[in-house]
Amino acid sequence: MDKDYALRAPKSWNSGDQILVREWLQGKLWAALPFTVVADTPDLIALYIAPGTPFVAARTKPTIKDMLDGRWALVDHKWRGEGSLWLSVPGASYSIELYWHAGRETLDRWKINLEEPLRRTRFGFDYKDWLLDIVISPDKSEWRWKDEDEITEAVEIGLMSPERAREFYAKGERGLERLLANEAPFDRDWAAWHPDEAWSTPKFPDGWDVL
Repeated sequence: MDKDYALRAPKSWNSGDQILVREWLQGKLWAALPFTVVADTPDLIALYIAPGTPFVAARTKPTIKDMLDGRWALVDHKWRGEGSLWLSVPGASYSIELYWHAGRETLDRWKINLEEPLRRTRFGFDYKDWLLDIVISPDKSEWRWKDEDEITEAVEIGLMSPERAREFYAKGERGLERLLANEAPFDRDWAAWHPDEAWSTPKFPDGWDVL
């Protein structure tokens, strides 16, 4: 990696800035999604991806063995359905995502995505997904773990240690506690949030696929 890479990353982004969020696995690009910055403060990183936004990601969901061996190919996609709002506490090992029903009148679900803390880049943010998620009902009355089978398989084939897997569950439980308790910065009525109508769909910057 370019030693000056981090130096070229801004200390913060402004609301309305267009950025790129990239996911890496085994040193290889897994996905790249253009977002618009909602907020970037010491307490909250809030990012929005609009309906129909072009992005790149793996053609199909690879197996855990494929992930270990770096066997996947990227293809072009478009974001289906309504947009999504991603909320992250700087340094935390999860993001909380909101998804709406068509028309944005009601929330479809919350999701806690377990991941390495977001890392700033000159394009936006990079991160690594931890496989495990939590899906929560719109009123937060019910929740369930998602992709536990992938964590189990990852441990079985040596992609991660049992201790590391337990850490993922603990991080997820902490994020869930904060969301259910309406702790800051999740105490705002984010389900009623709407994007600025003046925002345009972000595009891919030059050099977006270089680590």
